[in-house]
Order: sequence, then structure tokens, then C-alpha cells
Amino acid sequence: MQQKDRFELHLEEMIVKLQSCQKNRELKSCSNCELYLKCELRADYVKSVYNSMSKGDTGGFEF
Repeated sequence: MQQKDRFELHLEEMIVKLQSCQKNRELKSCSNCELYLKCELRADYVKSVYNSMSKGDTGGFEF
């Protein structure tokens, strides 16, 4: 089993926080939230997804 790096661990933490927020607001998706475009939690989550895939490297990343 491969050990998770710091980017993957941070992503897992952000997923828990995001799901908790959705549950507290009784939402199934952030897109239904009135704070969708201004939400710092969601922005941090998106950054953590990118960092977990790029491992913190910038530029040249392809999906």
C-alpha cells in the first residue's frame, strides 16, 4: 500500500470540511449555495485538488 503524501492528506482534510459544510447547510452540492462564488472553503478545496494532482508543481499540468 502506497503512503499518502502531504497533498493527498490535505485533500482528504478539505473533503471532510467541505462535506461538513454541505451537511450543515443541508446541501448536496456547493453549486446550490448562495456563497458559491465567494466561498473561501470551496476555493481552498479546489486548490487542494489541483495540488494533490500536480504535487505542488506549477505550470505544465495536464488533466
